[in-house]
Amino acid sequence: MTQPTVAPAPAYDPRLTNEDLAPLRKQTWSSYNIFAFWMSDVHSVGGYVTAGSLFALGLASWQVLFALLAGIVIVNVFCNLVAKPSQVTGVPYPVINRAVFGVLGANIPAIVRGAIAIAWYGVQTYLASQSLIIIFLKFWPATAALNEPRFLGLSVLGYICYAILWVAQAAVFWRGMDAIRRFVDWAGPAVYVVMVVLAVYLVSQAGWENLSLDLSQGESLGFAESIPVMLGAIALVVSYFSGPMLNFGDFSRYGRSFEAVKRGNFLGLPINFLFFSLLTVITASATVPVFGELITDPIQTVQRIDTPFAILLGGLTFVIATVGINIVANFISPAFDFSNVSPQRISWRTGGMIAAVGSVLLTPWNWYGNPDAIHYTLGLLGALIGPLFGILIAGYYVCARQRVSVDELFTMDQGGRYWFDRGYNRNAIWATLLSGVPAIASVLVPKLVTAADLMWIADYSWFLGCGLGFVAMVALERRTPRIVPA
Repeated sequence: MTQPTVAPAPAYDPRLTNEDLAPLRKQTWSSYNIFAFWMSDVHSVGGYVTAGSLFALGLASWQVLFALLAGIVIVNVFCNLVAKPSQVTGVPYPVINRAVFGVLGANIPAIVRGAIAIAWYGVQTYLASQSLIIIFLKFWPATAALNEPRFLGLSVLGYICYAILWVAQAAVFWRGMDAIRRFVDWAGPAVYVVMVVLAVYLVSQAGWENLSLDLSQGESLGFAESIPVMLGAIALVVSYFSGPMLNFGDFSRYGRSFEAVKRGNFLGLPINFLFFSLLTVITASATVPVFGELITDPIQTVQRIDTPFAILLGGLTFVIATVGINIVANFISPAFDFSNVSPQRISWRTGGMIAAVGSVLLTPWNWYGNPDAIHYTLGLLGALIGPLFGILIAGYYVCARQRVSVDELFTMDQGGRYWFDRGYNRNAIWATLLSGVPAIASVLVPKLVTAADLMWIADYSWFLGCGLGFVAMVALERRTPRIVPA
């Protein structure tokens, strides 16, 4: 499969375009490529732990499974919505936003999204480095001496492992989208194979008759009491995938057709996630008779097996899984975002390296272990993902009626369709504020006033922001129309 190429656009303003942002001439990704993309997103340590953590809510196994499937079906619907604008036009997320926010205003959602991705990129790289440390300590015990002294909160061994993964991810990214596609096509299925092997091994050790699929750890809940908890679990699943959902246009633009993208989404989300969820439940349930306790972290599970082959295979596999989701979710998107700010000065590769360097400067190993730091950084920024999603959907489907003039996305002509008011659509900016402030408040206020009975509101911050963003955008455009369908 050849690298997708871009159409020549001599009339496009250089302040708004480069070869990475211009609309694609050839869109070559198949349904399998999209399916593999979602395998890399789903088959991660974070995905495994998130699914396993739902048992601590006091839900029965069937309720956990229902919550996982309901959440992923919602994700599937939203991904199809955000996929179409970019697939039809062949442009990435920050460019399609020019039709909603204006040719200059589109930098607002791009910078917000880029900031979120930088933070999570550092966290995911740090988590993957912890798996690599386990391998070093097992096969080279002498490196334990390097795991003690700390500089700026991280040991020498920690820096070495972080650097190895940082360079490895940068090398894959630097080779371009075709290399990333090949990596993802291979990584997703490879992780599945190892997870199946892990599940089979644990079940054989435990004995099928000793497995209990009722893994509820919390206080058992009645049916009526379990409904709000199940709704919260569904919201948790949607929130977990909110980043990849917003970013998905960066990948759907490569799809051969919208039908191919939808087919890939169906296989990669509901179908794939169902099998992944069942595998997670079986593996976690087998840890109880084998190790005497429920373990929902696959890295800890591999450590407890404590054989060199298992640690090497499991550790490297989960490193690959984390690298896969990190590249597709947190590397590619800020690359487009920062390139969009200054296309002639910042190429796609340069934008990605800005994100990679920024992730190191944030020293994620220091603040990741501090719940308050995570809450006041990622929580604040993450609360804006919902509004940005809702505004894009409202702008494209309702206001523009799914009609966009691609060429006018790349012109600074003051008479251009997307020039609006000096390059900014005030309606979109106001909609961001009107929906973003309540979404942020839903996360911060319950914590600031220490109101435990209101903490549940934070679980729905994405839905609150998305809904308010959609309604505000539609209302403002109806009052003072600025987006005119092409």
